[in-house]
Amino acid sequence: MRKQFSVFLLRWLLNSFGLWIAVHLLGSGIKNDHITAGLFGYLLAGLIFSVVNSVLRPIVVIFSLPAILLTLGLFTFVVNGAMVYVSLLIAPGLKMSFMYSILTGIILSLVNYIVSSALELRSETAQKEYK
Repeated sequence: MRKQFSVFLLRWLLNSFGLWIAVHLLGSGIKNDHITAGLFGYLLAGLIFSVVNSVLRPIVVIFSLPAILLTLGLFTFVVNGAMVYVSLLIAPGLKMSFMYSILTGIILSLVNYIVSSALELRSETAQKEYK
């Protein structure tokens, strides 16, 4: 249970950091719109994204399975973008267009993949040293 909570905290911080990177790289994609979120806003958006990704994403993936199969998996980019878009609609101070949400989903996936790979390598190294 303790490990699951630490993994959730790590994912939450990574999602917040990934959102910060994406917003600063891409902007909002909406004309005459400025970002008013500070550190707390990004942490809240990361938490909202983590919850939406955990609860809503599996349901959306099941319903969009025909489109995912038809596009050989490329529709998952749209699903990830929709999760980012919904999360940012809920989060105060952050707004983004849907196209930029798809790009943000790609950035978040890359950040999570890199860190997950690094943690997996680290845990494998620690297990080898322990034996």
